[in-house]
Amino acid sequence: MKEIRLKQEERFSIKLTHQIDQGEFRRIDVYFSLPKEMSINKNTLPEIDYFNAGVRTRSAYFTQGLHLPLLHSRFASRMKHSAYEYRNHLNLFAYQYVTALDTDTKDALKINDSDSDSDSDKLRNFYNAAQEITNHSIVILGKTRAHAPKDPKLAAIFENVDNYLSWYTEQSLLGMLAKKPRVSEFSEDRLALLRLCKNENLYRQEKAYNSQASLDDPNRIANKMRLLHRLIEYGVIFKTETQALGNITRKVVTGVATALIMSVVLVLIIKTQGAFSTLTSLMVFILAIIYGVREVFKDDFKNILWQWIRKGKPKWAKTLIDPTSKTELAKQRIWLDYIKAANLPVKTRQLLAKRNMQNKQSSEILHSRIETKVVRQGFQPGYNTLEETIDFSLLPFARYLERGSGKLYEQNEASSNKEKIKTTSIERRYQINVVIALDQGQYTEQFERYKITLNRSGIIAIEKAGKAAIEDKPESGRYSKLRTLLHFKKDR
Repeated sequence: MKEIRLKQEERFSIKLTHQIDQGEFRRIDVYFSLPKEMSINKNTLPEIDYFNAGVRTRSAYFTQGLHLPLLHSRFASRMKHSAYEYRNHLNLFAYQYVTALDTDTKDALKINDSDSDSDSDKLRNFYNAAQEITNHSIVILGKTRAHAPKDPKLAAIFENVDNYLSWYTEQSLLGMLAKKPRVSEFSEDRLALLRLCKNENLYRQEKAYNSQASLDDPNRIANKMRLLHRLIEYGVIFKTETQALGNITRKVVTGVATALIMSVVLVLIIKTQGAFSTLTSLMVFILAIIYGVREVFKDDFKNILWQWIRKGKPKWAKTLIDPTSKTELAKQRIWLDYIKAANLPVKTRQLLAKRNMQNKQSSEILHSRIETKVVRQGFQPGYNTLEETIDFSLLPFARYLERGSGKLYEQNEASSNKEKIKTTSIERRYQINVVIALDQGQYTEQFERYKITLNRSGIIAIEKAGKAAIEDKPESGRYSKLRTLLHFKKDR
């Protein structure tokens, strides 16, 4: 079953994640229903401006379980591969691990069971999830370190990755604990997680991965790890080449529009000369008016002609390239337009029609489409799927939002003075409806609607509001990312 996931990434961004197999074609349509009171349209926020500032894509190899040659005993024993190949396989493994750890820690922090559950029950669920993440991390890191190479050239590559994974695991766990309150009831659970963090810290000290000067300066150690993270991503994140489409067409349109306008101008000039046998001030005045009208309507005519020719056509093309082998792995075509509500697909209109009456207001529709065609050959050994992440930033929308205005008054019943009035400042919130269509027009199409509530400070909530066509498959478990990394293939 094809699946696409939408989650909040940062304060003002949402992230769409999906996987595409070799030789597969995938089409994703995203419809943003922006209330007109936000005053966002093609004049205030042109499509090209939002594309450059608000849309970011990243693609990399994807696997359900780590079966990379790095972790196979045969690969570790032979060491016949070059340092270049070893680095690539190791970076792929590290990227998969970091991605899985990020996903699971964020899911653990978002644990919020039914309102009937007490705070104690919610914390218990959190610590159970954190312990599960910790156990998986210990097993994965242990198996990786068991295959540490003996060759000095390969050992240097391994140490950089091992250093970063150890530090990042510690930081992720400490970050989770820092965001949860300290409760005496769960002191043992908390201490158990802190012991793992301490063990990873001691492990790096024993290996002398970092100098004392770096350890004493938080800025130095953080920047060093940021550099190691970039080195891991190099060779993993696909290189993208973006090309704006229609440049030649625009030049042709400019030439045709200029030729047509000049033809009309020349006809008017010839008729003017026929009407006036000699050069007079009236003739000069009429010629000036003709040229003035030409300048006024030239750009408008060119824009109308350009929009008519390019209507419904993609605006950008991207090529995804493996940074190590330089092989083209996929080609993409990208659309981004403001469209009329009447041009929405039937199922999209049906989902938007299910909104509550107070939310059925006039809106601008911003439509984004990405079509991806993946090649049948050229993937690195052990991989047959790529994962794409599309980040839509809502920050360009934020400057159009009004700040909180007005006050709410109510009688303060809790006060001893019954005549006291409580005043509360009002926070202005907006709701954006997002409809995601997967493979629209195909047999297995999917439509889903999300409600995004936001204000000037960031996204308040993201709620899945409805779906149509194919239903999603239920997840096999809450924390599946790190769990799938434990399914190593046996290489006998």
